[in-house]
Amino acid sequence: MKPLVIRADAGPAIGTGHVMRCLALAEAWQDAVGGDVFFVLACDAQPLEARLKEEGIEIIHICQAAGTAGDADKTASIARTSGADWIVVDGYQFGADFQKRIKDAGFSLLFIDDYGHADHYYADIVLNQNIYANMSFYKIHEPYTRFLLGPEYVLLRKEFLKRPFPEPAIREIARRILITLGGSDKDNITFRVIEAVKAVDIKDIKAIVVAGGSNPNSERLEGSLKNYPGLRLIKNARNMPELMAWADIAISAGGSTCWELLFMRIPSLVIPIADNQKPIVCELETRHLAQGVDVSVAKNPGELAKIITGLLVSKEKRSAFSERMVQCIDGKGPVRVICAMGDNGIMLRRVEPSDCNQIWLWINDPLVRSVSFNPEPIPLERHKEWFSSVLNNPAFVYYIALDGIAKPIGQVRFRITSHEAVISVLLDPGYRGRSLGSLLIRDATEKFFQETEIEKVKAFIKTGNEVSRRAFTTAGYSEIGLSEYSGEQVYLLIKQRARP
Repeated sequence: MKPLVIRADAGPAIGTGHVMRCLALAEAWQDAVGGDVFFVLACDAQPLEARLKEEGIEIIHICQAAGTAGDADKTASIARTSGADWIVVDGYQFGADFQKRIKDAGFSLLFIDDYGHADHYYADIVLNQNIYANMSFYKIHEPYTRFLLGPEYVLLRKEFLKRPFPEPAIREIARRILITLGGSDKDNITFRVIEAVKAVDIKDIKAIVVAGGSNPNSERLEGSLKNYPGLRLIKNARNMPELMAWADIAISAGGSTCWELLFMRIPSLVIPIADNQKPIVCELETRHLAQGVDVSVAKNPGELAKIITGLLVSKEKRSAFSERMVQCIDGKGPVRVICAMGDNGIMLRRVEPSDCNQIWLWINDPLVRSVSFNPEPIPLERHKEWFSSVLNNPAFVYYIALDGIAKPIGQVRFRITSHEAVISVLLDPGYRGRSLGSLLIRDATEKFFQETEIEKVKAFIKTGNEVSRRAFTTAGYSEIGLSEYSGEQVYLLIKQRARP
């Protein structure tokens, strides 16, 4: 599968947000496409680099000034050597000239943006995941440029998506506080927040302070927590979803962490510690999704303590925040972005328990039943029993197909026996007649071969089902001839694993 090249940087001055949201995209690429990911960095980003390596991402350092022509040329050269088609660029140092140079080198470009800082947009796709994103930022762009704007495209890392978290508990008096002011916090606003929490006059306050990997003030923060057993510091936290789920409220910077807190439905005080965070905080306040706190107020521990206390003691306010967060971010942003980058707009993921009812509706569609070996409708309870048995059965590899907005549009199932498998495929009735069947079969079979050691896949098509027969041959399956399956005469088609 094709690799992906990502160009982003992190450090005390620019924070870690660009790299971390690109990590979310990299994880989605690995899961959906199966290709390698290369991160191109112009500066040292430890310990983020250790995190990237753990995810199977290769890091390449370049000795070029960020955003220069030399930087663009070196990035393009790396993409060419790796065999990538797509380059992802994220950072305010990358402008119009950088984009044009990447495009002129012949690559597809996804440009992650926040506020329209470039004079001209040459990218194939511009992604702005912010809640205030709109086309007014992008008045000058190429005719081919597509825009993915708003929180439906938020890039959440898979640690937030891989399992459901419990509903947040809204207590009468909140006592557990998560403090997370970004990956660097060069002005050490975290220290002022800690002092404010100490001044809160509520018994049994507990706080977890998260210091990012690029935070230069860790030692001072540790010193400020001495003699306060209810307050503890975690450096370079690797379990942010669990920490958020633990908290009653959060005190956060106005960067990408806001989207994670919204997804987790944690009532928050949000401080814009950089100018580019002010629009985010303003929009969150306007939509009553969080309470903004000006930096000048955050630097005054006495004033900030009053604001913290107000949120801790108001169950009504915290409950209202949490309820409004429910529909804001659905977690499908990475899927939508990968689909937008695809050549056919189809993405595949493994089946999940929540897919049970949708699959039942699909398999009971009259056309599906008419071409099945068992034409009788399937009762829901029998389907649920079968689905539960298949879900974690290693003899089945089961994919759901998604369109460009992450809507389920079909399924592909492989049943493994010995060194071969039998494929079963169907499309949602609303997506038939669009030539998607062969694309779905092709992509799913390729993904199946990549994820297993199986050498051969068989398809059994009832005679008379010429639509499916053509779809499989178009997808690269070879027709062997007539055979017998489940007591019926069928066409047998086979796809062998390609060998170098």
